[in-house]
Amino acid sequence: MKQLLQFVSTTSINIISVAVFRKHLNATVLVCSTVKAMGSKRSFSSSSKPISPFVEGKKDMELKGLEANPGSKKHAVVEENDVNIYSVEIQRLKNDLTIVDTMTVQELRKTLKRFRVPAKGRKDDLLSALKSFMDSSMFEQDSHIREEQELLTSAENTSIEVKAKRVLDEDHVDDFNETSEISELKQGKKRLKQSESGRKTVKVAIKKKVSSKSDGDTADFKPSRAKRKVSTDIVSIVAESDEISTATIQTEPWTVLAHKKPQKGWIAYNPRTMRPPPLDKDTKFVKLLSWNVNGLRALLKFEGFSALQLAQREDFDILCLQETKLQEKDIEDIKQRLIDGYDNSFWTCSVSKLGYSGTAIISRIKPLSVRYGLGISDHDSEGRLVTAEFDTFYLICGYIPNSGDGLKRLSYRVTEWDPSLSNYIKELEKSKPVILTGDLNCAHEEIDIYNPAGNKRSAGFTDEERKSFATNFLSRGFVDTFRRQHPGVIGYTYWGYRHGGRKNNRGWRLDYFLVSESIADKVHDSYILPDVNGSDHCPIGLIVKF
Repeated sequence: MKQLLQFVSTTSINIISVAVFRKHLNATVLVCSTVKAMGSKRSFSSSSKPISPFVEGKKDMELKGLEANPGSKKHAVVEENDVNIYSVEIQRLKNDLTIVDTMTVQELRKTLKRFRVPAKGRKDDLLSALKSFMDSSMFEQDSHIREEQELLTSAENTSIEVKAKRVLDEDHVDDFNETSEISELKQGKKRLKQSESGRKTVKVAIKKKVSSKSDGDTADFKPSRAKRKVSTDIVSIVAESDEISTATIQTEPWTVLAHKKPQKGWIAYNPRTMRPPPLDKDTKFVKLLSWNVNGLRALLKFEGFSALQLAQREDFDILCLQETKLQEKDIEDIKQRLIDGYDNSFWTCSVSKLGYSGTAIISRIKPLSVRYGLGISDHDSEGRLVTAEFDTFYLICGYIPNSGDGLKRLSYRVTEWDPSLSNYIKELEKSKPVILTGDLNCAHEEIDIYNPAGNKRSAGFTDEERKSFATNFLSRGFVDTFRRQHPGVIGYTYWGYRHGGRKNNRGWRLDYFLVSESIADKVHDSYILPDVNGSDHCPIGLIVKF
């Protein structure tokens, strides 16, 4: 049975993967790679210093299915042998341009060079060159592509369909530890049925032996009064989704709607399909990223998709960090390890409780001024706020106090901290627009949390916190950019480590970009990056035109 599951899972993943995350980079190099360097400079940036290239290993940088084929040196010309090698990959990229849009600058350059296409300029130029190359008539007319594409389509549509009578009781499927695979698929079925995005039928069949146990055998098993035995059975799950396969459920759980009480019209957030196209290269804009790293030192040791890769892929101008958990003695060492081009970094640490809280702003744009805290001693000992002033806006990186176990700090949060921060922002706003980002520790609406009914008295979702969020921020003219861009979309940014929260997409949206109403219409994209691991939060991004 396990071999069958592994074969189906491996086959699905091999088919749908093209250029996904590269292998882990060395964690020691990553260090503030969470901050480091990326692609080209934008017109908004005041820095003209070129970014030093970072050389990755051959294995890390090679795109799957693409091999260099030395031949003619003429640009944008691919000989017949090259067509045979690359045609399938080119057609696959053409069918899903989001794959191209998420390539890093280095990946784009390497791919273009292999096709002998000029690989110079900023990321937008590289994207445009690759897309133009893919649209060339040569590949449209090549018969090899059509033959390979037919084979690919046939392989992708291959599924295991077995019709059988369902004989398993639902409670038994949910509660058997021995049938965890079936339990996961049933949960997937419930979520998929709730999703209204798409109409493609996915059929999955699993053959599993299950034997019932008598009363009291295990704490997790809810026994019936009579002993029953279920022999070899086949469970067939048929669910509707937007081209979601079992491999997608496993590798992209955020694309499956997960909510205890979903409302009509709610859908799951999918960054591959819901992000707008890149801005024109002549457009002046700034790109910001925010991430609660839940301990920067731990993140630097994380053996996964590194922060350096994140920087290369997202090519951001400014990075805001929360919950760094650093001490002041650690800052200078961290600064020495930043990637070239991000020479402006500003850190604040908790002095009342060491190794706690902590925020930072890391930027390749030099700010006009920087402030730390609110200017109120009662609030400023925990290193929760950094404010950077730029030419056209203020940026506040904040880590709002959690109400804590037993809601011990709830009163402090809603009667002191939130009003003080709100007044501080309104004072700044008198001179220029304000962008507030960070872990604001509040899931404002029921759509922002997987289990609203079960968390009415949990820190981050109490009525008091939600009301304070609305009163002190939204009602005073600050816009929740993600919710304005994506009404009715479920997109979480935090998943608890317990109960497989991330695996099952049972999360909370606690991280925000709030902006002054005066610049809300200039927001090009407010997005979430749920595929980035390393913390119990994931990064969020904002692109604003100026």
